Amino acid sequence: MLAEGIHSLVDTGNGGLLLLGLSRSKRAPDAAHPFGHGQEVYFWSLIVALIIFGVGGGMSIYEGITHLQHPSPLENPTVNYVVLAAAAVFEGASWWIAYRQFRKVHPRASVLSVIHEGKDPSIFTVLIEDSLALIGLAVAFVAIFLGHRLDNPYIDGVGSIVIGALLASAAFLLAVETRGLLLGEGVSPAMARDIDDIVRADPAVAEPGPALTMYLGPEEVLLNLEVAFEPALTAGDIRAAVDRIEERLRERYPEITRVFIEVGSLHAPAGRRDETPGPRPSKV
Repeated sequence: MLAEGIHSLVDTGNGGLLLLGLSRSKRAPDAAHPFGHGQEVYFWSLIVALIIFGVGGGMSIYEGITHLQHPSPLENPTVNYVVLAAAAVFEGASWWIAYRQFRKVHPRASVLSVIHEGKDPSIFTVLIEDSLALIGLAVAFVAIFLGHRLDNPYIDGVGSIVIGALLASAAFLLAVETRGLLLGEGVSPAMARDIDDIVRADPAVAEPGPALTMYLGPEEVLLNLEVAFEPALTAGDIRAAVDRIEERLRERYPEITRVFIEVGSLHAPAGRRDETPGPRPSKV
């Protein structure tokens, strides 16, 4: 019961931290952060994962080990059952709201695929926390029931350790996924191929370079392209082509908020810009 109390307290604090991250991520760009503050949500999601691991998982395992070293018999399980039942109702309602929101954003994707490929950790973090809360309540119920029926106080300590291990495992998974976003994760391979197809489809493009992308926030993508245009085009033709490419990219992927296109050369070494005057890098 103490492990579940710690878990509930951690969940409440984590919800506040996620709200703080979402609020701060919506601040407008400034001189110190010209690309905005979208990655704030990634930072606070990492803090949430660390709290789940250290406070939720660590304290639950510690309390379980302490109870194994100094077991005490359960005197009145009825109170525990009432508290667990009430907690299950509240946690179940919270889980259902989180699940509906998750399905609203990802109607067909599996939870595991969203955790691995999703760019908004605030959505799946809440769902994972609520799912763990329900599982933890079930573990606590089984531990209390078996400990009372079998008159074995050690089972209660084992249940606390199991709850702590579940929290630590989930926290490690969340930390690994959030770390990739903080390090500058790019778009999916399928989206990168689609961007390449959109650029190649423009008649003015001779050869596009690789799309260099990075998520600046859950709905903000930075895209940098080096494009070799047809040699016979004038500067005005190239500017018109750049505008067309930007418009098509925005229509297909509204989350691409910043686009920088560099004019390259078919004969220049890879990674070097053509010295011929052309349009300056453009930003959406």
